[in-house]
Amino acid sequence: MIIEDVKYYLSQKESEFLEFKESKRTLDQSSFETICAFLNHKGGVLFLGVKNDGTVVGVEKSKIEDIKKEIITTSNNWQKLNPPFIVYPEEFTIKNLQVIAVRIPVSSQVHRCNNNIFIRSHDSDLRVNQSQQIDEIYQKKRNYFTENEIYPFLKREHLRDDLFRKARNLLKSHNPDHPWLSLNDDELLVTSGFHSTDHKTGESGYTLACALLFGTDQVIRQLLPQYSIDAMVRIVNMARYDDRLPPIQTNLIEAYEQLMGFVAKHLDDKFFMEGDLNVNLREKIFREVVANLIVHREYTNAMPASFIIYKDKVEIKNANNPKDHRPLALGSFEPYQKNPNIARFYRAIGRGEEIGSGIYNVDKYLAQYAGNVKAVFTEGTVFTTIVPLTKEVIKKFHEGANEGVIEGVNKGVIKDKSGGIIERIIEGVNEGVNEGVNEGVFEGVSDIVKQGLVRFIEYVHSNEGARVNVIAEKIGISEATAERHVTILKKIKFIEFNGAPKTGGYFLTEKLKKRLTK
Repeated sequence: MIIEDVKYYLSQKESEFLEFKESKRTLDQSSFETICAFLNHKGGVLFLGVKNDGTVVGVEKSKIEDIKKEIITTSNNWQKLNPPFIVYPEEFTIKNLQVIAVRIPVSSQVHRCNNNIFIRSHDSDLRVNQSQQIDEIYQKKRNYFTENEIYPFLKREHLRDDLFRKARNLLKSHNPDHPWLSLNDDELLVTSGFHSTDHKTGESGYTLACALLFGTDQVIRQLLPQYSIDAMVRIVNMARYDDRLPPIQTNLIEAYEQLMGFVAKHLDDKFFMEGDLNVNLREKIFREVVANLIVHREYTNAMPASFIIYKDKVEIKNANNPKDHRPLALGSFEPYQKNPNIARFYRAIGRGEEIGSGIYNVDKYLAQYAGNVKAVFTEGTVFTTIVPLTKEVIKKFHEGANEGVIEGVNKGVIKDKSGGIIERIIEGVNEGVNEGVNEGVFEGVSDIVKQGLVRFIEYVHSNEGARVNVIAEKIGISEATAERHVTILKKIKFIEFNGAPKTGGYFLTEKLKKRLTK
């Protein structure tokens, strides 16, 4: 939360989403009834050090740390809040007085405070006693939050132990004092809501969110065969792609890492000092964007998510269970989580910020990264994010294979004897290499190697039957490097050796010739 948010809230009256409590010296114990009600309803913000009428009276400075600690520890206490949901208070100074703010997201679970269920109605916390009302709350959560679907036959052996270790390392790195670090794996799954009980049906087990975060790839494909994230670059070849990742169908911990690696490969970082710190602008922006794609996606929808880098923007689309249908802007909407348990876990391991902060952070750092532009977030059945870019921050595909060859043509190093064939060779190499990677023929190929492959093919195109030693000499590489190029080009069936071993040479295959005559 930022100070502008605080000032805005303090200018409002108590409401369905806003509660004030005086709590000058001690925590008002009804605060947890409010927290419980917000979790069960639509989320909200609780302020301490503020009277019901909005008058700021402040919390005594000597009591602030004790109150903040009490909020954190009590929110993790089963006896007080069941199931636990850790919330994090923040301290702000308003007119030389200290106030404590706690933003509470909507939860995908139904919570009890002191064994009672509360919901929010206008500016009040109401205890729910009637079984019909309780059933309605459970049904609403069940219908909206598909991350909470229980799979009774999903077992512990279907989860990856190495992902638990990785999660603990991330958790410890982000917050060495996090309460989850003291829990074993089974306790962690229960506390974080990934092992749950449906109190209406009595069904108990691991949830869809648990499978998405910790499940093996095979289990994830079996539960969600439609789950996929497509990441690609479309700068030269708009009809298909210039580069792409194999479709991402893995757990949400490693999916984030693959997407961030793809961003680092194709977008430059820019030097920026924030105070005394050197800030990685690219990471600041796309950490929010990638986390938003993963955390707020509707995973039961068959639409694949997409992350596409164009020459002037990055466009991200993912299936959504919308609360609204419009562009989103700071101050114009109430943050509403689509997968609260996944989002809470992501915040805990340092891969996401407090709900509602994403737009603020993206706009803040995008202004330094790409000039006076703003990202566009549009909510609907498809959630679309557009991040404008400038050519200076895009590592164009021309920089590697493309630019080196085109520059060579322009300078006369490579003679374009084929009437502009080079652009089609570049496209063919990019497509062929990517297909080889996707099919597991070989691992990734660098831009420098692609440049060499393009030069190799261009020479063979003009001099069919040439031998490796001649090709190497003519394009200025060693015979060993030329042999490595031959290995790759043979694997993707772009060249073939014809003739006797001592007198034969290399020719383009019919497969490649067809590509070049499209």
